[in-house]
Amino acid sequence: MALPQRPMNRAGDTVIAGAGSRRFAVVALLGAVVDVLLFLLLTSQGAGLALAHILSFLPAAAINYSLLPKLSQQDARVRWSQFGRFMLTSMLALSMRGGVLALFVYVWQTPAFIAIVPAVAVTAVILYFGSNFYVLSAGSGSASVESRWRVASFGIVTFAVLLRLIYMGVAQLIPDEAYYWNYAQHMDLSFFDHPPMVAWLIWLGTSIFGDNEFGVRIGAFVCGLVAMAYLYALASNLYDKSTGIRAVLLLAVLPLGFVTAALMTPDPPLVAAWAATLYYMERALLADSRSAWLGMGIAFGLGILSKYTLGLLGLAALVFVILDPSSRRWFRRPHPYLAASLALLLFSPVIMWNVENGWASILFQSQRATGIGNQFSLHWLFIHMLLVLTPVAFVAACLALLARDHSQSPAMRRRRLFIRVFALVPLAAFFSLSLFGAPKFHWTAPVWLAVLPAMAWMIGQPGNWQGIGRWVLAAWKPTIAVCLLFYAVALHYVALGVPGVPYMGFTEHYFWREATPEVEKLAEEIQRQTGQKPVVVGMSKWSVSAALSFYGQKSDPMEIRARNMFHQSAAMYDFWYPSEPATTRPILLVGMKPHQLEHDVHGVDNITPSLVRPGPTQELVIYKDNRPLRRIYYRVASGYNPV
Repeated sequence: MALPQRPMNRAGDTVIAGAGSRRFAVVALLGAVVDVLLFLLLTSQGAGLALAHILSFLPAAAINYSLLPKLSQQDARVRWSQFGRFMLTSMLALSMRGGVLALFVYVWQTPAFIAIVPAVAVTAVILYFGSNFYVLSAGSGSASVESRWRVASFGIVTFAVLLRLIYMGVAQLIPDEAYYWNYAQHMDLSFFDHPPMVAWLIWLGTSIFGDNEFGVRIGAFVCGLVAMAYLYALASNLYDKSTGIRAVLLLAVLPLGFVTAALMTPDPPLVAAWAATLYYMERALLADSRSAWLGMGIAFGLGILSKYTLGLLGLAALVFVILDPSSRRWFRRPHPYLAASLALLLFSPVIMWNVENGWASILFQSQRATGIGNQFSLHWLFIHMLLVLTPVAFVAACLALLARDHSQSPAMRRRRLFIRVFALVPLAAFFSLSLFGAPKFHWTAPVWLAVLPAMAWMIGQPGNWQGIGRWVLAAWKPTIAVCLLFYAVALHYVALGVPGVPYMGFTEHYFWREATPEVEKLAEEIQRQTGQKPVVVGMSKWSVSAALSFYGQKSDPMEIRARNMFHQSAAMYDFWYPSEPATTRPILLVGMKPHQLEHDVHGVDNITPSLVRPGPTQELVIYKDNRPLRRIYYRVASGYNPV
C-alpha cells in the first residue's frame, strides 16, 4: 500500500512509497521471519532471553539495511550518514523490543516463543518509521528547519513516552520508590520527610493495578504527561506552537524530564505542578487573565502537597510583580490573595499533621534549608545541574538567560523578565543552600522548566546565533541521540541485562526482587531452628526495610523493622515503629554494607549492646542465571534487649 506523499513532503522527509513501499514491506516481513526462527532456535539450545533476542535481531536488521531503497545511489558521505542513522535506529528498536519481551515473559508470564512475536512486531514498526523519517532523510535539505524539527519532535517524544511506559512495569523499584510505597501502606495526612502527594498517587495506582511496579509508577507516568501538556501550553503562549513542540521534546529527552517521569518519587507531581503553576502565572501576569489565578491557586496547592520547594515559585511571583510595573496592580486586587488562600487550604493536611506531630516535618526541612553539616557544596550544585540538563543544555540555558534582549517591544521584554525571574529566583535559593549544605542532585530539575521555552525557541532560530550559540545548535542533535540511546540501553541493562557485561556500580541499591527471597529463606531457616519467627531489621535508614517489605511475600510477610531499634534515625519508621520491647525472639539484621550491622555512621557501636548473643556479620551472594548479581550482609542474634 502506497503511503500518502503530501504531508510527508511538506516535512521534507524521504518516504518509501509505491513500489518502494511494497518492496520494503516484503523485506521487513522476511527479516521478521528470520528473526523469529533464529530466536526459537537459540532458546531451544538453552540461550538466555537477552542473548537470544539480540542475536536473532542482528541478521534481521542486516537484511533491512542491505535492501533499503536507493541507499546505494548516494555518495559516500551520505551513505555513512545513513549507516550511522540506521545503527542508532536499530539500537533504539532493539532496546524497545527488549522491554516488550521482558514485559510479556517476566510480568505477564507469557512463554518466550509467543512473546517474541509482539516484540518483533514492535521492532518492525520502529525500523519502518525510523527508515522513513530518519535514515532515508540523510542529505535531504528541502525542508525548513521548522518543519524538520516538528516531525522529529513528534517521533522522538512518542518513542521516549513509549519507552518509559513499556519498562515501567519491568524495571525493579529502587529503594526510594519502595519507601514511598510504604507511605501508601501507612496512609496519613502527611509524612516526616515529604508531603503526602506521592503516597496518594501510589495508593491510587496500586489500588487499580495492584502492588507491583506498574501500579507504583503509573502516577509518575501520568504526571510526566501533565508536565508536557502544560509546558507545551506555556511555550506556545510565550512564543508559538512550533516552539511548544520543541519544548516538549527537550522535556522528553533531557534527564530532568525523562528520569523524573520514570521513577515514582515526590518529583513527578512536583514537576507537573511546577509546569502548571508557571502556565497559570504567565496567563495571570502577562496575559492579565483573572481566571488564571484560580488555576494558579490549585496548581500551587497541589505542588506544595508534592514537595515544599514549589513554594519558591511564590517568592518568584512576588519578585516579578515588584519588578514589572504592569503587574503591580495585582497588589490592589483580591485575586492573588484568594489564590494564596486556596493553596493554603489545599496544603492544610500537611499543617494538621505537623500540629499533631510537633512540627516534625517543618523542623526537618528547616534543618535542610539551613545546611545540614555546614558544608560548602557550590561545586556540587554545578555538577548536579550538568547531570539534570547535560552540558549542551546547560550552556543553552545560560545563553537563554543571559543573552541581551534588543527588542523594543514591551511584551517581549516582559516575557524575558518572566523567564529570568521564575528561573533565577529559585536557582538563587539553591545557590544559597549549597553554600552551607550538600544539595541533592535533582533539586534544580524543575527550575529549568521556565527556561525550556526559550531554549526551544533558540533551536528554531539558527540564523540568529554566532560563536558558542551556533555550536550549541549543532550539538543538539547528537545530544538528543545520545540521551535516547543511553536511556534505552540502561533500561535494557537493568531489565534484561547485556550478554557478557556484568552488573556493577549500582547493585548495592538494586535487585531486591532477587535478594528478598534469599532473606526470606534465611528467616525460614532461623524459624525452623528456633521455633520462633525472627524479627527482620533493615540496617539502613529505610532502604533495606522498605525494599524487603515491597518484594516480600504478601501472604506470609516477614516482620520487618528498621535501625531506629538501635537509636539511629530511620525517617518514617521512627513514627511507624517508635519503640520495640525486649524480646527473646531471634533477630535477623540485614544490611547493604558490613559496617551497617556493627556501628552507626559515626563509628559508635550502638547495636551489639542491644543484642542477645549476637553472631558475626556474614555475607550472602545473590545469583541470577548462575552469575553473581549482588551481595547482602546479615547477622543473627538470639534476642533483643534495648539499652
